[in-house]
Amino acid sequence: MSTNEKKATGDAHTLDDHLFGDFYPHEHGPDADHDHDDIDPGPLEDNPIWQQDNVSLRSVGVDIGSAGTQVAFSGIHLRRQGEDLSSRYLVVERETLFQSPVHLTPYADEQRIDERRLGEIIDLAYAHSGLLPQDIDTGVVILTGEALRRENAEGIARVLAEKGGEFVTATAGHHMESLLAAYGSGAARLSHERRACILNVDIGGGTTKLALIRDGHIEWTAALHVGGRLAVAERRRIVRLDPAGAHHARRAGLDWAVGSRVAAGDFERVALGMADVLLEAITAARPSRAVLDLYLTEPPPPVSDLDGVVFSGGVAEYVYGNEQRDFGDLGVALGAVLRERALAGRFGAALLPATERIRATVLGASEYSTQLSGNTSTITSAAKVLPRRNLQVLKPELSLDAAIDAEAVAQAIRRRYAAFDLDPARDEVALAIEWRGPPAYARIRALAEGIRAALAERLRAGATLYVMLDGDIAQTLGAILREELGVTAEMLVIDGIVLRDFDFIDLGKIRLPSFTVPVTIKSLTFRDDPRGPRRERIHHRASTNGHARHGHDHSHDHAHRHGAPHRHLSHEHDH
Repeated sequence: MSTNEKKATGDAHTLDDHLFGDFYPHEHGPDADHDHDDIDPGPLEDNPIWQQDNVSLRSVGVDIGSAGTQVAFSGIHLRRQGEDLSSRYLVVERETLFQSPVHLTPYADEQRIDERRLGEIIDLAYAHSGLLPQDIDTGVVILTGEALRRENAEGIARVLAEKGGEFVTATAGHHMESLLAAYGSGAARLSHERRACILNVDIGGGTTKLALIRDGHIEWTAALHVGGRLAVAERRRIVRLDPAGAHHARRAGLDWAVGSRVAAGDFERVALGMADVLLEAITAARPSRAVLDLYLTEPPPPVSDLDGVVFSGGVAEYVYGNEQRDFGDLGVALGAVLRERALAGRFGAALLPATERIRATVLGASEYSTQLSGNTSTITSAAKVLPRRNLQVLKPELSLDAAIDAEAVAQAIRRRYAAFDLDPARDEVALAIEWRGPPAYARIRALAEGIRAALAERLRAGATLYVMLDGDIAQTLGAILREELGVTAEMLVIDGIVLRDFDFIDLGKIRLPSFTVPVTIKSLTFRDDPRGPRRERIHHRASTNGHARHGHDHSHDHAHRHGAPHRHLSHEHDH
């Protein structure tokens, strides 16, 4: 019935007049409400426009540490920076959905983690959370500290990741743990809010992780062999002794072995020595060789102009006076002496509060472990290029501040491959490019020509091209490569992602309707850390480096560029 027919018959104007595609004219009576504010538009979250700019993810973090194992589930809300004409997504809200109790990490013996008991801990966490693996969008299983030394650590991490959800990844490494702890403890947020230089000191069962944060940016991370559970006693007898624990005992004049009797005051003597090591590592301009030998990474630069120190990890519960129980290890004694020295200002700065202590790493893993790409990407065939796991990142040293020279770009890419002993024709990597300057066509074209020239042999063979950009030029760059430069190989060019050398990434499936790609950044360092030259450890000399595929040693300047704040769900988290 037309509007005129309705008018003639006296029929009231209805919603049918506004049906999609019906543009015939209609009239309203004198009492009609032309705004139609009586129509319920439904929840905002169901609006397609809102869904394109807002993405919600469920994430899991599983932290298997030297002393404790715990699981955390988080809800993360990301929003596109539309007001800044950017396709980048930033975390605007986080919600902790469930945190498991902290369980002692189960060991079968000195060589292996108890797989069955560990599986029961993880299964129990999922059951109590009310979540199923299929409910999880992303997340990380991270093995840290002494748990990394066990021969089945890598296999356990991989299996748990595969069973944990659609896109949960396995990661390990001292730098990664240092970074996650700094964000999970609240130190990064505090540094951002106060525009301050803060040192986060994460002390777990087997290792201490250091992270220097300036104005919310991580400047460097490091780790050394100081921990609260390097020696464990029952009924005054040593029942567990890690190599580093025996080392610290010898420094204190004690010849410990499993079964040795622990006299009154022995734990305090060892803890005092470990505190001395930590204090020297943090405050000395030139630490002694004895301290340098305890580093599990390359030693960091000297610490200066500190505004505050934040402690996290299990020992931090004693530093802040939140735990009084004695678990038969060094934690009570170590926490007591560190608290005394921190309150006395011996670390060169005030002791600042931590929002999370023993849970810092697991919350960091569940909330700060993924980035989300922008929605202006070039993906030629999603089914062929996604998902993708364990893609090594190379970040060429490019000067993109002024005019871009295509040949210089090609040479920089080739040099980066050579520095990592990789072959551009054979080895698949993700090129990470830090875009600077205006998105002028001539500049983007020169960048595209440089990429094509550097990878010409690879592209002619039809191998997939992966390019990760922090600036919003992915769609244009991809179009130039495809339509103007004749690159017929499959390609994935995405933006809104901040990466660096030594990262490895997993790429998830495209999320609709936002047309974004989850990118999980991780480290695949089991047994050893690839970010510096191989070093002789106090517990063993590594026979292999453990680098994900090649086992090469590379220098690392410790200058982490993780965007302000760290994003792993847009490598830029809000503070």
